[in-house]
Amino acid sequence: MSYGLNAIVMNEFLDERWSAPNPNPRVDEPTVGKVLLKSRGIPTEENGFWVCSGALFAFSLLFNILSIVALTYLNTPGDSEAVVPDEESDKRKKNSSFKGVDKIEKGTSEVVGSNKDAPKRGMVLPFQSLSLAFNHVNYFVDMPAEMKSLGVKGDRLQLLRDVSGTFRPGILTAIVGVSGAGKTTLMDVLAGRKTEGYIEGSISISGYPKNQSTFARISGYCEQNDIHSPNVTVYESLLYSAWLRLSSDVSTETRKMFVEEIMKLVELNPIREALVGLPGVNGLSTEQRKRLTIAVELVSNPSIIFMDEPTSGLDARAAAIVMRTVRNTVDTGRTVVCTIHQPSIDIFEAFDELLLMTLGGQVIYAGPLGRHSHKLIEFYEAIPGIPKIKNGYNPATWMLEITDPLFVAQINVNFAEFYAKSSLYQRNQELIKELSTPTPDSRDLYFPTKYSQSFLVQCKACFWKQNWSYWRNPEYNAIRFFSTIVIGALFGLIFWNKGQQA
Repeated sequence: MSYGLNAIVMNEFLDERWSAPNPNPRVDEPTVGKVLLKSRGIPTEENGFWVCSGALFAFSLLFNILSIVALTYLNTPGDSEAVVPDEESDKRKKNSSFKGVDKIEKGTSEVVGSNKDAPKRGMVLPFQSLSLAFNHVNYFVDMPAEMKSLGVKGDRLQLLRDVSGTFRPGILTAIVGVSGAGKTTLMDVLAGRKTEGYIEGSISISGYPKNQSTFARISGYCEQNDIHSPNVTVYESLLYSAWLRLSSDVSTETRKMFVEEIMKLVELNPIREALVGLPGVNGLSTEQRKRLTIAVELVSNPSIIFMDEPTSGLDARAAAIVMRTVRNTVDTGRTVVCTIHQPSIDIFEAFDELLLMTLGGQVIYAGPLGRHSHKLIEFYEAIPGIPKIKNGYNPATWMLEITDPLFVAQINVNFAEFYAKSSLYQRNQELIKELSTPTPDSRDLYFPTKYSQSFLVQCKACFWKQNWSYWRNPEYNAIRFFSTIVIGALFGLIFWNKGQQA
């Protein structure tokens, strides 16, 4: 209807008779024109407007009726309310690896670490276990104008300074540090999400230099903000992601089987038919949305997964559930890296290794945590002036307290220099060198096409998702129809009989 209205208006007001002078003022030019058009069988503006309007209205009515019939009988959409798990869902819940939330009530430490020593799970779709090694990484951005106005000299601002480390398959690594230490910046640089600035240093994937075009196909990134389409179900969200991101040689049946396996791994079966909804309004809870974010990345079958503060904004119980999901993901043999901010004891000890950063984007510890974080504690208690940790005290809290800039200024200790001179740093450099050298029987990542699916398949998937989004949002569609009718009526009244005026 909008395009039709534009066509009628353009056809009317771009006519030559509005700009051409009348050679004979005594002759009624519009009348002569109407007579000529009628003699040739061409509709004039008197009846042409009504013919076009009637045709457009009939087309719009027929199109909407046929669309409603097709959506109704081709596939029943189901209820638009958030679905409560039924008896069948409860049975699936008992038969799956999800042992119920009641275990969490007995203690989060048991739940978070319960799967830490579990055997690796097999997957429907195989994936290649890959390691990531980075050495002497520096990241600069152009100096902001605000800082220049404050007297800061230089053209570049350095956010990461000589950062080195490794991330390996089957090992859950935490990136921790005070606010502004560069945790998310480091993860964005390694994941290739920084499109501005200047990056120095080497980044290798299982011994081969990192190529972002191929690395994007084997990696996943879970953002801190869980953004999902509100009017699709949990299962449809995963199916849509798998449809677009899995290889084109994966059959539809295999793709659906893989989605089912990921739902079982991330424990989403009880809410598979629930609408995602809007955060804080309806639909899934914050913890459920976080697990859905992880599952959306897992269905792309990545080898390396980055998670930006997966437990942020969650209470202890919800954080324990999310960490169990993360642990299950690591147990499949994937490389998982998480940024974490002030974790509890249970969550902190669920990690295998730690990369600790301080202000200025420097690494002050990179290595294993050990049981009850004893390796981290032994490393820092060996520094003169560092207080001993109290019995039962949270190692993460103690670690952030002693590395706080105010406390560091009091004891006058350079943690980055102490770490660079330690034997741990030398072992890490040897490990980086080892992982930066490809094995004889390996080969670099290669994909024959830039994207997983063709353009037509991408369009089909997007139309499928938009179809469900519009169908399950009748309020939005009603407002669109109402506003179109009102605007059309207003235009009709404003330009009523304007074409007949000289």
